[in-house]
Amino acid sequence: MTKLRGHNRLRLVMLGFMVCFAVIAARTGQLALLAPEAKRVAAPADVRIPRPDITDRNGEVLATDIKVSSLWANPRKIIDVDEAIELLTAVVPDMNTVELRKKLTKDKAFVWLKREVSPFERQAIHNQGVPGVGFRNETRRVYPKGRLAAHVLGYVDVDSRGLAGIEKFMDDQGALYTASLTDPEQMRAMPAQLSIDVRVQHALTSEIAKAVSHFKAKAGAGVVLNINTGEVLALTSLPDYDPNRPIDAQKQVNLNRVTTGVFELGSVIKAVTFAMALDLGVTDLNGRYDARYPLVVGRSRINDFHAQKRILTVPEVFLHSSNIGTARMALDVGLAGHKAFLQRVGLFERMRTELPEAAAPLLPKRWSKIASVTAAFGHGFAVQPLQGITVVAALLNGGRMVPPTFLKRDAATVDGFATRIIKDSTSRDMRHLFRLNALKGTARKAAQNAIGYQVGGKTGTAEKVINGRYSKNHRLTSFVGAFPMDDPKYAVLVMLDEPQPVKGTYGYATSGWNAVPAAGRVISRIGPLLGVEPKYTEEELQKISKKVTALKGN
Repeated sequence: MTKLRGHNRLRLVMLGFMVCFAVIAARTGQLALLAPEAKRVAAPADVRIPRPDITDRNGEVLATDIKVSSLWANPRKIIDVDEAIELLTAVVPDMNTVELRKKLTKDKAFVWLKREVSPFERQAIHNQGVPGVGFRNETRRVYPKGRLAAHVLGYVDVDSRGLAGIEKFMDDQGALYTASLTDPEQMRAMPAQLSIDVRVQHALTSEIAKAVSHFKAKAGAGVVLNINTGEVLALTSLPDYDPNRPIDAQKQVNLNRVTTGVFELGSVIKAVTFAMALDLGVTDLNGRYDARYPLVVGRSRINDFHAQKRILTVPEVFLHSSNIGTARMALDVGLAGHKAFLQRVGLFERMRTELPEAAAPLLPKRWSKIASVTAAFGHGFAVQPLQGITVVAALLNGGRMVPPTFLKRDAATVDGFATRIIKDSTSRDMRHLFRLNALKGTARKAAQNAIGYQVGGKTGTAEKVINGRYSKNHRLTSFVGAFPMDDPKYAVLVMLDEPQPVKGTYGYATSGWNAVPAAGRVISRIGPLLGVEPKYTEEELQKISKKVTALKGN
Protein backbone atom coordinates (compact mmCIF):
# COMPACT_ATOMS: atom_id res chain seq x y z
CA MET A 1 0.00 0.00 0.00
CA THR A 2 2.84 2.34 0.91
CA LYS A 3 4.63 1.47 -2.33
CA LEU A 4 1.47 2.32 -4.35
CA ARG A 5 1.16 5.67 -2.67
CA GLY A 6 4.78 6.45 -3.54
CA HIS A 7 4.15 5.68 -7.21
CA ASN A 8 1.08 7.96 -7.20
CA ARG A 9 3.06 10.87 -5.72
CA LEU A 10 5.76 10.37 -8.34
CA ARG A 11 3.20 10.40 -11.13
CA LEU A 12 1.64 13.56 -9.67
CA VAL A 13 5.01 15.35 -9.53
CA MET A 14 5.84 14.28 -13.08
CA LEU A 15 2.44 15.50 -14.25
CA GLY A 16 3.06 18.86 -12.57
CA PHE A 17 6.42 19.24 -14.34
CA MET A 18 4.83 18.30 -17.67
CA VAL A 19 2.12 20.96 -17.20
CA CYS A 20 4.74 23.63 -16.34
CA PHE A 21 6.87 22.76 -19.36
CA ALA A 22 3.80 22.84 -21.59
CA VAL A 23 2.85 26.30 -20.35
CA ILE A 24 6.43 27.58 -20.86
CA ALA A 25 6.59 26.07 -24.33
CA ALA A 26 3.26 27.59 -25.29
CA ARG A 27 4.28 31.02 -24.03
CA THR A 28 7.62 30.80 -25.81
CA GLY A 29 5.90 29.89 -29.04
CA GLN A 30 3.43 32.73 -28.62
CA LEU A 31 6.23 35.27 -28.11
CA ALA A 32 8.13 33.93 -31.10
CA LEU A 33 5.07 34.25 -33.30
CA LEU A 34 4.15 37.74 -32.08
CA ALA A 35 7.69 39.19 -31.89
CA PRO A 36 7.73 40.72 -35.39
CA GLU A 37 4.40 42.44 -34.76
CA ALA A 38 5.56 43.70 -31.38
CA LYS A 39 8.71 45.05 -32.97
CA ARG A 40 6.72 46.83 -35.62
CA VAL A 41 4.53 48.49 -33.00
CA ALA A 42 7.37 49.51 -30.70
CA ALA A 43 9.80 50.80 -33.30
CA PRO A 44 8.16 54.16 -34.02
CA ALA A 45 8.00 54.99 -30.30
CA ASP A 46 11.55 53.91 -29.46
CA VAL A 47 13.42 54.75 -32.65
CA ARG A 48 13.47 58.20 -34.22
CA ILE A 49 14.49 58.74 -37.81
CA PRO A 50 17.58 60.99 -37.94
CA ARG A 51 17.00 64.29 -39.69
CA PRO A 52 18.48 64.62 -43.17
CA ASP A 53 21.73 66.48 -43.50
CA ILE A 54 21.42 69.93 -45.02
CA THR A 55 24.14 70.92 -47.48
CA ASP A 56 24.89 73.94 -49.60
CA ARG A 57 24.72 73.70 -53.40
CA ASN A 58 28.29 72.33 -53.52
CA GLY A 59 27.82 69.67 -50.85
CA GLU A 60 29.20 71.56 -47.84
CA VAL A 61 27.42 70.31 -44.71
CA LEU A 62 25.38 73.02 -42.99
CA ALA A 63 23.37 70.86 -40.57
CA THR A 64 23.76 67.27 -39.41
CA ASP A 65 22.95 64.89 -36.53
CA ILE A 66 25.39 63.53 -33.97
CA LYS A 67 24.76 60.80 -31.40
CA VAL A 68 24.29 61.87 -27.78
CA SER A 69 23.02 60.31 -24.56
CA SER A 70 20.18 61.58 -22.40
CA LEU A 71 19.63 60.80 -18.70
CA TRP A 72 16.32 59.35 -17.48
CA ALA A 73 14.99 57.65 -14.37
CA ASN A 74 12.28 55.27 -13.19
CA PRO A 75 11.15 56.92 -9.90
CA ARG A 76 9.49 53.68 -8.78
CA LYS A 77 12.89 51.99 -8.65
CA ILE A 78 14.69 54.78 -6.79
CA ILE A 79 15.65 53.31 -3.40
CA ASP A 80 17.01 56.45 -1.68
CA VAL A 81 15.92 59.74 -3.26
CA ASP A 82 18.30 61.89 -1.16
CA GLU A 83 21.28 59.72 -2.04
CA ALA A 84 20.34 59.74 -5.75
CA ILE A 85 20.09 63.56 -5.74
CA GLU A 86 23.44 63.89 -3.98
CA LEU A 87 25.21 61.56 -6.40
CA LEU A 88 23.66 63.03 -9.58
CA THR A 89 24.27 66.69 -8.66
CA ALA A 90 27.86 65.88 -7.76
CA VAL A 91 28.42 64.96 -11.43
CA VAL A 92 25.98 67.45 -13.01
CA PRO A 93 25.98 70.49 -10.68
CA ASP A 94 23.71 72.56 -12.97
CA MET A 95 20.77 70.25 -12.23
CA ASN A 96 18.19 71.97 -10.01
CA THR A 97 17.82 69.95 -6.81
CA VAL A 98 14.22 71.06 -6.23
CA GLU A 99 13.14 70.06 -9.72
CA LEU A 100 15.14 66.85 -9.48
CA ARG A 101 13.40 65.86 -6.25
CA LYS A 102 9.98 66.49 -7.84
CA LYS A 103 10.85 64.21 -10.72
CA LEU A 104 12.30 61.42 -8.61
CA THR A 105 9.27 61.29 -6.29
CA LYS A 106 6.66 61.03 -9.05
CA ASP A 107 4.61 57.87 -9.35
CA LYS A 108 5.84 57.22 -12.88
CA ALA A 109 7.98 54.65 -14.63
CA PHE A 110 9.82 57.22 -16.79
CA VAL A 111 10.98 60.83 -16.39
CA TRP A 112 13.67 62.80 -18.22
CA LEU A 113 16.39 64.11 -15.91
CA LYS A 114 18.67 65.79 -18.47
CA ARG A 115 18.78 65.77 -22.23
CA GLU A 116 22.14 65.52 -23.98
CA VAL A 117 24.65 64.72 -21.24
CA SER A 118 28.35 64.75 -22.05
CA PRO A 119 30.37 61.52 -22.40
CA PHE A 120 32.18 62.39 -19.15
CA GLU A 121 28.86 62.85 -17.30
CA ARG A 122 27.50 59.59 -18.69
CA GLN A 123 30.55 57.60 -17.60
CA ALA A 124 30.63 59.18 -14.12
CA ILE A 125 26.91 58.53 -13.49
CA HIS A 126 27.26 55.00 -14.84
CA ASN A 127 30.11 54.33 -12.38
CA GLN A 128 27.92 55.52 -9.49
CA GLY A 129 25.46 52.70 -10.16
CA VAL A 130 22.37 54.61 -8.99
CA PRO A 131 19.39 52.20 -9.11
CA GLY A 132 16.54 53.31 -11.39
CA VAL A 133 18.72 55.65 -13.49
CA GLY A 134 19.62 55.00 -17.11
CA PHE A 135 20.55 56.50 -20.47
CA ARG A 136 18.84 56.65 -23.83
CA ASN A 137 20.72 57.17 -27.07
CA GLU A 138 19.42 60.15 -29.05
CA THR A 139 20.60 62.49 -31.75
CA ARG A 140 21.54 66.15 -31.49
CA ARG A 141 21.30 68.63 -34.35
CA VAL A 142 24.51 70.55 -34.95
CA TYR A 143 25.37 73.35 -37.36
CA PRO A 144 29.09 73.17 -38.26
CA LYS A 145 29.16 76.69 -39.77
CA GLY A 146 27.70 78.32 -36.66
CA ARG A 147 25.78 81.51 -37.43
CA LEU A 148 26.35 81.32 -41.19
CA ALA A 149 22.98 81.27 -42.99
CA ALA A 150 21.17 80.87 -39.64
CA HIS A 151 17.95 82.49 -40.90
CA VAL A 152 17.84 80.13 -43.87
CA LEU A 153 18.58 76.96 -41.90
CA GLY A 154 16.38 77.73 -38.89
CA TYR A 155 16.71 75.48 -35.84
CA VAL A 156 15.17 72.53 -33.96
CA ASP A 157 13.95 71.93 -30.41
CA VAL A 158 15.33 69.42 -27.92
CA ASP A 159 13.21 66.69 -29.52
CA SER A 160 14.71 67.51 -32.93
CA ARG A 161 11.52 69.06 -34.32
CA GLY A 162 12.06 71.86 -36.82
CA LEU A 163 10.86 75.22 -35.49
CA ALA A 164 12.03 77.65 -38.17
CA GLY A 165 13.61 77.99 -41.58
CA ILE A 166 14.43 75.02 -43.78
CA GLU A 167 14.33 72.75 -40.72
CA LYS A 168 10.63 73.48 -40.25
CA PHE A 169 10.00 73.27 -43.99
CA MET A 170 11.42 69.73 -44.05
CA ASP A 171 9.16 68.68 -41.17
CA ASP A 172 6.12 70.22 -42.86
CA GLN A 173 6.95 68.36 -46.07
CA GLY A 174 7.27 65.01 -44.26
CA ALA A 175 10.93 64.67 -45.19
CA LEU A 176 11.71 62.86 -41.94
CA TYR A 177 9.34 59.98 -42.52
CA THR A 178 10.43 58.60 -45.88
CA ALA A 179 13.20 56.25 -44.71
CA SER A 180 12.82 52.60 -43.68
CA LEU A 181 12.43 51.81 -39.99
CA THR A 182 13.63 48.23 -40.31
CA ASP A 183 17.34 48.91 -40.81
CA PRO A 184 18.97 51.54 -38.57
CA GLU A 185 21.83 51.89 -41.04
CA GLN A 186 19.37 52.94 -43.76
CA MET A 187 17.31 55.26 -41.61
CA ARG A 188 19.00 58.50 -42.68
CA ALA A 189 17.02 60.34 -45.32
CA MET A 190 18.74 61.83 -48.38
CA PRO A 191 20.48 65.16 -47.72
CA ALA A 192 18.56 68.34 -48.49
CA GLN A 193 20.63 70.41 -50.93
CA LEU A 194 20.09 74.14 -50.73
CA SER A 195 20.64 76.82 -53.35
CA ILE A 196 22.94 78.59 -50.87
CA ASP A 197 26.64 78.83 -51.73
CA VAL A 198 28.62 79.05 -48.47
CA ARG A 199 31.40 81.03 -50.17
CA VAL A 200 28.97 83.68 -51.38
CA GLN A 201 27.12 83.56 -48.05
CA HIS A 202 30.33 84.25 -46.14
CA ALA A 203 31.29 87.16 -48.41
CA LEU A 204 27.84 88.76 -48.17
CA THR A 205 27.65 88.37 -44.39
CA SER A 206 31.13 89.77 -43.94
CA GLU A 207 30.44 92.90 -46.00
CA ILE A 208 27.04 93.53 -44.40
CA ALA A 209 28.63 93.24 -40.94
CA LYS A 210 31.37 95.71 -41.94
CA ALA A 211 28.79 98.18 -43.28
CA VAL A 212 26.61 97.92 -40.16
CA SER A 213 29.65 98.58 -37.98
CA HIS A 214 31.15 101.37 -40.10
CA PHE A 215 27.92 103.31 -40.57
CA LYS A 216 26.70 102.61 -37.01
CA ALA A 217 23.45 101.08 -38.30
CA LYS A 218 20.94 99.26 -36.12
CA ALA A 219 20.79 96.31 -38.50
CA GLY A 220 21.59 95.18 -42.01
CA ALA A 221 20.46 92.62 -44.55
CA GLY A 222 21.40 91.33 -47.97
CA VAL A 223 20.53 88.85 -50.71
CA VAL A 224 22.35 87.41 -53.71
CA LEU A 225 19.98 85.95 -56.30
CA ASN A 226 20.48 84.08 -59.57
CA ILE A 227 18.12 86.14 -61.73
CA ASN A 228 17.59 83.39 -64.31
CA THR A 229 16.83 80.45 -61.99
CA GLY A 230 15.51 82.28 -58.91
CA GLU A 231 18.01 80.47 -56.67
CA VAL A 232 18.97 82.38 -53.53
CA LEU A 233 22.74 82.00 -53.30
CA ALA A 234 23.04 83.94 -50.05
CA LEU A 235 20.75 85.58 -47.51
CA THR A 236 21.95 87.56 -44.50
CA SER A 237 20.08 89.41 -41.79
CA LEU A 238 22.05 90.97 -38.95
CA PRO A 239 21.88 90.72 -35.98
CA ASP A 240 21.43 86.96 -36.19
CA TYR A 241 21.79 83.98 -33.84
CA ASP A 242 23.63 80.68 -33.49
CA PRO A 243 21.28 77.78 -34.36
CA ASN A 244 23.42 75.56 -32.10
CA ARG A 245 22.13 77.72 -29.21
CA PRO A 246 18.85 79.15 -30.51
CA ILE A 247 17.84 80.78 -27.23
CA ASP A 248 18.14 84.20 -28.90
CA ALA A 249 16.29 83.26 -32.09
CA GLN A 250 12.95 84.66 -30.91
CA LYS A 251 14.27 88.09 -29.99
CA GLN A 252 12.71 90.77 -32.19
CA VAL A 253 16.10 92.25 -33.04
CA ASN A 254 17.19 88.91 -34.53
CA LEU A 255 14.26 88.44 -36.91
CA ASN A 256 14.87 87.58 -40.55
CA ARG A 257 14.41 91.00 -42.12
CA VAL A 258 14.56 89.64 -45.65
CA THR A 259 11.34 87.58 -45.48
CA THR A 260 9.77 88.14 -42.06
CA GLY A 261 10.04 91.92 -42.20
CA VAL A 262 8.29 94.28 -44.60
CA PHE A 263 9.78 97.67 -45.42
CA GLU A 264 9.22 100.66 -47.62
CA LEU A 265 12.06 100.25 -50.09
CA GLY A 266 11.83 103.84 -51.27
CA SER A 267 13.22 104.68 -54.68
CA VAL A 268 14.07 101.05 -55.45
CA ILE A 269 10.37 100.72 -56.32
CA LYS A 270 10.77 103.47 -58.93
CA ALA A 271 12.27 100.79 -61.17
CA VAL A 272 8.86 99.07 -61.18
CA THR A 273 7.14 102.34 -62.15
CA PHE A 274 9.58 102.93 -65.01
CA ALA A 275 9.11 99.38 -66.30
CA MET A 276 5.33 99.82 -66.12
CA ALA A 277 5.35 103.12 -68.03
CA LEU A 278 7.75 101.83 -70.69
CA ASP A 279 5.95 98.51 -71.10
CA LEU A 280 2.49 100.08 -71.39
CA GLY A 281 3.78 102.57 -73.94
CA VAL A 282 2.94 105.78 -72.06
CA THR A 283 6.55 106.90 -72.49
CA ASP A 284 9.92 105.80 -73.89
CA LEU A 285 13.56 106.64 -73.28
CA ASN A 286 13.07 109.86 -75.23
CA GLY A 287 10.15 110.96 -73.07
CA ARG A 288 10.24 114.10 -70.90
CA TYR A 289 8.67 115.09 -67.59
CA ASP A 290 8.26 118.47 -65.98
CA ALA A 291 10.10 118.60 -62.65
CA ARG A 292 10.38 122.39 -62.39
CA TYR A 293 7.85 122.68 -59.57
CA PRO A 294 6.49 120.40 -56.82
CA LEU A 295 3.63 118.16 -57.91
CA VAL A 296 0.42 118.98 -56.05
CA VAL A 297 -2.06 116.13 -55.53
CA GLY A 298 -4.99 117.15 -53.34
CA ARG A 299 -3.47 118.56 -50.17
CA SER A 300 -0.11 116.85 -50.73
CA ARG A 301 3.00 118.29 -52.38
CA ILE A 302 5.52 115.96 -53.98
CA ASN A 303 9.12 117.26 -53.96
CA ASP A 304 12.50 115.96 -55.13
CA PHE A 305 15.35 115.29 -52.69
CA HIS A 306 17.90 116.75 -55.12
CA ALA A 307 15.61 119.04 -57.09
CA GLN A 308 16.81 119.81 -60.62
CA LYS A 309 13.93 122.28 -61.18
CA ARG A 310 13.78 121.67 -64.91
CA ILE A 311 12.23 119.39 -67.51
CA LEU A 312 13.92 115.99 -67.29
CA THR A 313 14.27 113.23 -69.86
CA VAL A 314 13.24 109.72 -68.79
CA PRO A 315 16.88 108.65 -68.20
CA GLU A 316 17.44 111.85 -66.18
CA VAL A 317 14.38 111.11 -64.03
CA PHE A 318 16.02 107.76 -63.26
CA LEU A 319 19.52 109.17 -62.68
CA HIS A 320 18.32 111.94 -60.35
CA SER A 321 15.72 109.66 -58.76
CA SER A 322 13.04 112.30 -59.28
CA ASN A 323 9.88 111.72 -57.26
CA ILE A 324 8.04 114.26 -59.37
CA GLY A 325 8.92 112.68 -62.71
CA THR A 326 8.18 109.14 -61.46
CA ALA A 327 4.82 110.22 -59.98
CA ARG A 328 3.84 111.78 -63.30
CA MET A 329 4.51 108.44 -65.00
CA ALA A 330 2.05 106.76 -62.64
CA LEU A 331 -0.54 109.45 -63.33
CA ASP A 332 -0.11 108.86 -67.09
CA VAL A 333 -0.79 105.15 -66.57
CA GLY A 334 -3.86 105.81 -64.40
CA LEU A 335 -5.16 104.34 -61.15
CA ALA A 336 -6.53 101.09 -62.56
CA GLY A 337 -3.52 100.42 -64.77
CA HIS A 338 -1.05 101.12 -61.97
CA LYS A 339 -2.81 98.82 -59.52
CA ALA A 340 -3.13 96.08 -62.13
CA PHE A 341 0.60 96.22 -62.89
CA LEU A 342 1.59 96.02 -59.22
CA GLN A 343 -0.71 93.02 -58.90
CA ARG A 344 0.85 91.47 -62.01
CA VAL A 345 4.34 91.61 -60.51
CA GLY A 346 3.08 90.22 -57.18
CA LEU A 347 3.62 93.25 -54.94
CA PHE A 348 0.05 93.07 -53.64
CA GLU A 349 0.45 89.47 -52.40
CA ARG A 350 2.44 87.65 -49.73
CA MET A 351 5.51 86.03 -51.28
CA ARG A 352 5.86 82.36 -50.36
CA THR A 353 9.11 80.39 -50.41
CA GLU A 354 10.41 77.32 -48.55
CA LEU A 355 11.01 79.52 -45.51
CA PRO A 356 7.83 79.46 -43.37
CA GLU A 357 8.58 82.98 -42.10
CA ALA A 358 6.93 85.19 -44.71
CA ALA A 359 5.23 88.52 -44.06
CA ALA A 360 2.36 89.95 -46.10
CA PRO A 361 2.81 93.38 -47.71
CA LEU A 362 1.39 96.45 -46.01
CA LEU A 363 -0.84 98.15 -48.59
CA PRO A 364 -2.78 101.43 -48.73
CA LYS A 365 -6.23 101.03 -47.21
CA ARG A 366 -7.72 102.75 -50.24
CA TRP A 367 -6.20 102.84 -53.70
CA SER A 368 -6.62 106.57 -54.34
CA LYS A 369 -4.82 109.05 -56.56
CA ILE A 370 -2.42 110.05 -53.81
CA ALA A 371 -1.83 106.37 -52.92
CA SER A 372 -0.91 105.66 -56.53
CA VAL A 373 1.39 108.69 -56.76
CA THR A 374 3.30 107.90 -53.57
CA ALA A 375 3.48 104.18 -54.34
CA ALA A 376 5.15 105.11 -57.63
CA PHE A 377 8.27 106.13 -55.70
CA GLY A 378 8.03 103.49 -52.96
CA HIS A 379 6.21 105.48 -50.30
CA GLY A 380 3.11 104.24 -48.50
CA PHE A 381 3.40 100.49 -48.97
CA ALA A 382 5.88 97.94 -47.65
CA VAL A 383 7.03 94.54 -48.94
CA GLN A 384 9.52 91.82 -48.11
CA PRO A 385 13.02 92.76 -49.33
CA LEU A 386 13.19 89.35 -51.04
CA GLN A 387 10.03 90.33 -52.88
CA GLY A 388 11.66 93.56 -54.02
CA ILE A 389 14.79 91.94 -55.43
CA THR A 390 12.74 89.20 -57.11
CA VAL A 391 10.69 91.78 -59.02
CA VAL A 392 13.78 93.77 -60.02
CA ALA A 393 15.43 90.55 -61.21
CA ALA A 394 12.44 89.96 -63.49
CA LEU A 395 12.77 93.47 -64.92
CA LEU A 396 16.37 92.71 -65.92
CA ASN A 397 16.35 89.04 -67.00
CA GLY A 398 14.24 89.57 -70.10
CA GLY A 399 10.94 90.15 -68.33
CA ARG A 400 10.23 86.76 -66.71
CA MET A 401 9.15 86.49 -63.09
CA VAL A 402 10.89 83.46 -61.57
CA PRO A 403 9.72 82.52 -58.05
CA PRO A 404 12.71 82.50 -55.66
CA THR A 405 13.82 79.26 -54.04
CA PHE A 406 16.20 78.17 -51.29
CA LEU A 407 16.59 74.70 -52.81
CA LYS A 408 19.01 73.89 -55.60
CA ARG A 409 17.05 74.17 -58.84
CA ASP A 410 17.70 72.70 -62.26
CA ALA A 411 17.83 75.53 -64.79
CA ALA A 412 15.98 73.32 -67.28
CA THR A 413 12.87 73.33 -65.07
CA VAL A 414 12.57 77.12 -64.78
CA ASP A 415 10.49 77.52 -67.94
CA GLY A 416 7.70 75.50 -66.36
CA PHE A 417 6.78 78.10 -63.76
CA ALA A 418 8.27 81.42 -64.96
CA THR A 419 5.70 84.04 -65.99
CA ARG A 420 6.22 86.99 -68.30
CA ILE A 421 5.53 90.38 -66.73
CA ILE A 422 7.10 92.77 -69.26
CA LYS A 423 8.29 92.60 -72.86
CA ASP A 424 11.90 91.72 -73.65
CA SER A 425 12.35 95.17 -75.23
CA THR A 426 11.25 96.81 -71.95
CA SER A 427 13.78 94.69 -70.07
CA ARG A 428 16.54 95.92 -72.41
CA ASP A 429 15.55 99.51 -71.64
CA MET A 430 15.66 98.78 -67.90
CA ARG A 431 19.13 97.25 -68.20
CA HIS A 432 20.26 100.42 -69.98
CA LEU A 433 18.87 102.64 -67.19
CA PHE A 434 20.40 100.51 -64.43
CA ARG A 435 23.83 100.57 -66.06
CA LEU A 436 23.57 104.31 -66.74
CA ASN A 437 22.73 104.91 -63.07
CA ALA A 438 25.91 103.12 -61.99
CA LEU A 439 27.99 105.15 -64.41
CA LYS A 440 26.48 108.61 -63.91
CA GLY A 441 23.77 108.48 -61.25
CA THR A 442 23.19 107.61 -57.61
CA ALA A 443 24.74 104.13 -57.90
CA ARG A 444 28.21 105.30 -58.99
CA LYS A 445 29.95 104.01 -55.87
CA ALA A 446 28.80 100.46 -56.65
CA ALA A 447 30.61 100.52 -60.00
CA GLN A 448 33.65 102.19 -58.43
CA ASN A 449 33.94 99.38 -55.88
CA ALA A 450 33.41 96.59 -58.43
CA ILE A 451 35.52 97.69 -61.40
CA GLY A 452 35.13 95.42 -64.41
CA TYR A 453 31.88 93.76 -63.36
CA GLN A 454 29.58 96.11 -65.30
CA VAL A 455 27.33 96.81 -62.35
CA GLY A 456 23.93 98.44 -62.68
CA GLY A 457 21.48 99.32 -59.96
CA LYS A 458 18.85 101.47 -58.26
CA THR A 459 19.16 103.16 -54.90
CA GLY A 460 16.52 103.75 -52.27
CA THR A 461 16.35 105.91 -49.13
CA ALA A 462 13.08 105.69 -47.23
CA GLU A 463 12.05 107.57 -44.12
CA LYS A 464 10.89 105.27 -41.33
CA VAL A 465 7.63 105.61 -39.46
CA ILE A 466 8.35 106.55 -35.84
CA ASN A 467 5.40 106.97 -33.44
CA GLY A 468 2.98 107.02 -36.36
CA ARG A 469 4.82 109.71 -38.37
CA TYR A 470 7.60 109.72 -40.96
CA SER A 471 10.90 110.78 -39.44
CA LYS A 472 13.61 112.52 -41.49
CA ASN A 473 16.25 111.35 -39.00
CA HIS A 474 15.40 107.63 -39.21
CA ARG A 475 16.15 106.07 -42.58
CA LEU A 476 16.21 102.70 -44.27
CA THR A 477 18.70 102.71 -47.12
CA SER A 478 18.78 100.06 -49.82
CA PHE A 479 20.34 99.20 -53.13
CA VAL A 480 19.32 96.57 -55.67
CA GLY A 481 21.80 95.93 -58.43
CA ALA A 482 22.82 93.31 -60.95
CA PHE A 483 25.90 92.24 -62.88
CA PRO A 484 27.19 91.97 -65.54
CA MET A 485 24.68 94.28 -67.22
CA ASP A 486 25.47 93.17 -70.78
CA ASP A 487 24.06 89.76 -69.79
CA PRO A 488 22.78 89.93 -66.20
CA LYS A 489 23.22 86.78 -64.17
CA TYR A 490 23.09 87.80 -60.51
CA ALA A 491 21.17 90.39 -58.51
CA VAL A 492 22.37 91.82 -55.19
CA LEU A 493 20.38 93.59 -52.49
CA VAL A 494 21.95 95.47 -49.58
CA MET A 495 19.85 97.14 -46.90
CA LEU A 496 20.91 99.15 -43.83
CA ASP A 497 18.60 100.18 -40.99
CA GLU A 498 19.29 103.68 -39.70
CA PRO A 499 22.87 104.19 -40.93
CA GLN A 500 24.55 107.35 -39.64
CA PRO A 501 26.70 109.99 -41.33
CA VAL A 502 30.38 109.18 -40.80
CA LYS A 503 33.69 110.65 -41.83
CA GLY A 504 33.82 110.89 -45.60
CA THR A 505 30.05 111.04 -46.22
CA TYR A 506 29.90 114.83 -45.70
CA GLY A 507 26.94 114.65 -43.35
CA TYR A 508 24.88 112.41 -45.67
CA ALA A 509 23.37 109.06 -44.69
CA THR A 510 21.50 108.28 -47.91
CA SER A 511 21.86 105.04 -49.84
CA GLY A 512 24.49 106.27 -52.26
CA TRP A 513 26.91 106.80 -49.38
CA ASN A 514 26.47 103.49 -47.52
CA ALA A 515 24.37 100.69 -49.06
CA VAL A 516 25.74 101.34 -52.57
CA PRO A 517 29.49 101.06 -51.83
CA ALA A 518 28.79 98.05 -49.60
CA ALA A 519 27.02 96.34 -52.51
CA GLY A 520 29.96 97.13 -54.77
CA ARG A 521 32.33 95.43 -52.37
CA VAL A 522 30.03 92.40 -52.22
CA ILE A 523 30.05 92.12 -56.02
CA SER A 524 33.84 92.46 -56.23
CA ARG A 525 34.18 89.53 -53.81
CA ILE A 526 31.55 87.17 -55.20
CA GLY A 527 32.18 87.82 -58.91
CA PRO A 528 35.27 85.57 -59.05
CA LEU A 529 33.54 82.91 -56.92
CA LEU A 530 30.66 82.75 -59.39
CA GLY A 531 32.91 82.55 -62.42
CA VAL A 532 32.11 86.03 -63.75
CA GLU A 533 35.16 87.38 -65.55
CA PRO A 534 35.66 91.15 -65.30
CA LYS A 535 35.66 93.14 -68.53
CA TYR A 536 37.49 96.43 -68.23
CA THR A 537 36.79 99.59 -70.19
CA GLU A 538 39.68 101.77 -71.32
CA GLU A 539 38.87 104.23 -68.55
CA GLU A 540 38.85 101.46 -65.92
CA LEU A 541 42.20 100.13 -67.14
CA GLN A 542 43.67 103.59 -66.78
CA LYS A 543 42.36 103.84 -63.20
CA ILE A 544 43.83 100.44 -62.34
CA SER A 545 47.16 101.45 -63.87
CA LYS A 546 47.27 104.63 -61.79
CA LYS A 547 46.54 102.68 -58.59
CA VAL A 548 49.29 100.16 -59.36
CA THR A 549 51.74 102.98 -60.04
CA ALA A 550 50.79 104.69 -56.79
CA LEU A 551 51.29 101.46 -54.83
CA LYS A 552 54.71 100.92 -56.37
CA GLY A 553 55.64 104.48 -55.45
CA ASN A 554 54.82 103.79 -51.81
